[in-house]
Amino acid sequence: MSWSDPVADMLTRIRNAYRSDLELVEMPHSRLKEEIARILKREGYIDDFSTEGVVRKSLRVYLRYTGEREPAIRGVKRQSKPGNRLYSSADKMPRVLSGLGISIVSTSAGVMTDKEARQKHLGGEILCSVW
Repeated sequence: MSWSDPVADMLTRIRNAYRSDLELVEMPHSRLKEEIARILKREGYIDDFSTEGVVRKSLRVYLRYTGEREPAIRGVKRQSKPGNRLYSSADKMPRVLSGLGISIVSTSAGVMTDKEARQKHLGGEILCSVW
């Protein structure tokens, strides 16, 4: 497990679960991971997510497949890392595959997609890119 970078651990678990054709993946819970899962669900990259447990919470992510068992997430990349943080202003926010993918951004108003951050004129830390 990656205790120094829990977001990278979450993305790696999702990537590996898609490669293994699993229906769901389970990981330790955090509020940031839950917000990332909420965005992935809203954007159609995963089917659903849930939290389990009281003392030791876990986050269950139900993966989405399209058509003939094609993963809904073709690629995911951690952008900002603990050793090298990546920040961007609203006007310089990078587009993923010319708008076909999304970046998940942590702003002062919460976690949101790059498109929402541009509309609200908010910059922040670019957590990851999904396409």
